[in-house]
Amino acid sequence: MSIVGTTVIPKMHMLHTCPFCWKVRSIAEHLDIDYQKVQVNAMKTKKELRFAGDWGKVPVWTEANGEIIVDSTPIMKHIDATYNGGALWQTTDEARRDQWIEWVDTKLSKATVPILYGSLSSALKTTTRVSKLETFGFFSKRLYAWAGFPIMWGIIARTRVKKDGRKPKQLWHDLLTEFTDEFGGAPFFGGESPDLVDLAAFGYMRSISPFPQFSQLEDHENGIAWYRRVEGTLKV
Repeated sequence: MSIVGTTVIPKMHMLHTCPFCWKVRSIAEHLDIDYQKVQVNAMKTKKELRFAGDWGKVPVWTEANGEIIVDSTPIMKHIDATYNGGALWQTTDEARRDQWIEWVDTKLSKATVPILYGSLSSALKTTTRVSKLETFGFFSKRLYAWAGFPIMWGIIARTRVKKDGRKPKQLWHDLLTEFTDEFGGAPFFGGESPDLVDLAAFGYMRSISPFPQFSQLEDHENGIAWYRRVEGTLKV
């Protein structure tokens, strides 16, 4: 927890470029929740998150009463239940909701690495940008910027691209088409207003916005129109 003036507010331990943290940030900003962002050292996450037990990853949400919640989707559900009466998770079609939150957390989450690290030049741009946005030590910042990109590109991103068979941009466009087609003509997956599935999907897409590769997603007409609509509901 954190104290601002005489008010105790929740806090989130996070990395600025983490897609899972962007999910939580999106629901917190949608609901206009006052919370503290605690940016951890990107090379020392396990050490700095020891208070959360064996989890060792961001995001970690600490409630004002000291309760600790880990993992992005459970955190989103907790925030919705605690601050919004669970309205974003409520639905008349639970099977559809559960199917698509799983789709978002598997399909979209795995598409973020290829778009950011899918080519050698993209990987270099991304790791250089990450080194500027995240908290590092003096030497680890430079090490990550110049040694991190061949690892992310050569080991992780290329493997995912090869396994999927599509170029990263085409993968994202196909996923955005599949997702927005599910709306049935409504402005959001949730209907006339975004629900938790919308905000989770938006969070993954939003995590790419600090990088130049985001322009490749802006080419998808329906996808970027939906993104801007969700963005317009945030209190930032």
